[in-house]
Amino acid sequence: MKILVIGGGGREHAVIKSLKKNERVTTVYALPGNGGIAADAECYPVKATDLDGIVNFATTHEVDFAVVTPDDPLVLGCVDRLEASGIPCFGPSAAAAIIEGSKVFSKNLMKKYGIPTAESETFTDAEQAIAYLKRGSFPAVIKADGLALGKGVVIAQNFAEAESAVREIMCDKVFGASGNSILVEEFLTGPEVSVLSFTDGKTVVPMVSSMDHKRALDGDRGLNTGGMGTVAPNPYYTEAIAKECMETIFLPTVRAMNAEGRTFKGCLYFGLMLTPKGPKVIEYNCRFGDPETQVVLPLLESDLLTIMQAVREGTLSPDVVRFQKGAACCVVLASEGYPKKYESGYEITLPQTGENESIFVAGAKKEGDRILSAGGRVLGAVATAASLKDAVTGAYALAEKIHFQNAYMRKDIGKRALAALEE
Repeated sequence: MKILVIGGGGREHAVIKSLKKNERVTTVYALPGNGGIAADAECYPVKATDLDGIVNFATTHEVDFAVVTPDDPLVLGCVDRLEASGIPCFGPSAAAAIIEGSKVFSKNLMKKYGIPTAESETFTDAEQAIAYLKRGSFPAVIKADGLALGKGVVIAQNFAEAESAVREIMCDKVFGASGNSILVEEFLTGPEVSVLSFTDGKTVVPMVSSMDHKRALDGDRGLNTGGMGTVAPNPYYTEAIAKECMETIFLPTVRAMNAEGRTFKGCLYFGLMLTPKGPKVIEYNCRFGDPETQVVLPLLESDLLTIMQAVREGTLSPDVVRFQKGAACCVVLASEGYPKKYESGYEITLPQTGENESIFVAGAKKEGDRILSAGGRVLGAVATAASLKDAVTGAYALAEKIHFQNAYMRKDIGKRALAALEE
């Protein structure tokens, strides 16, 4: 089989490595891929948002199955275009991908169908939003409606920060049209949990839960990033909470989308807060998370391609999705200065990986035989083990063997999770 994967980050590298385990897979293409993915797939410089280019490539290369992973092409309707061209696809339609493409849509969906989430108000006028915030309490959460590379959320500690955020998003258009509408939400407290799930629009099969580390600096300080590391499973996500989430959030969400005529087939990501009043939805994503995927897929025992085909065909059942016991940790190596200004173009030296180790490359380019850094988040060092403590130790041991100038990583990935296990 010829497989096509759309995207070019660490998440896509993890998906590709997992798909390659299937003996039926003869060729994997990546559009655009990156310098590290090139070791596992044939990469071509077609942007993930170039739908015409993607469809043309898929048809001329006689692709048997395509996997669309990033949010932008999903929201633009990449799956719809590929399916219309006769290419079977994993991923939601544009009609379903709106669950991430518009935070206002997803908030209204939750309100309409009684899915637990933070209280919120929607605004299309900056001055009205500011007047509302002046009467409100803090911290407050301000979200741009549309896609914003994971950076469209501000937690304002006081009115001055809130007013500044509203003006930047709605008046200065720092996220473009994504800031035409905003949500102002109550600030929830409790442990955060990421749960990726496979769904064919009827059945929901959650994957192993995970814990992301968004802040740039140790101790969860500094600016928000795309994610500096992850661990799985998340110790706060107990069997009892998982059961409650299935009954009050996961199945109701899929049923709500069906009722709206927007059946969701693909990977539905639930960003949850375990509040004192129970689990609540912080956000939905219409795709695999990054870097959550990098710790979840190495724990997958069953075949990813088979699962993806079952999702598309509407034949998903829990017994096709099996995860091994144990844990995984991903430590992200970034360019010093990320998420603000940073330099790249430095040669990366990669070690050989062991049986329970993986390196998923996110931001790199090839120059001859050399791989050079080409992004803020450069790669993820991943280890699996019987215990979370050993997985964390293994991931850091692997990370220490990777070298490039101005490499930076947090030193406390997994610390909070390990502390929770001792509580």
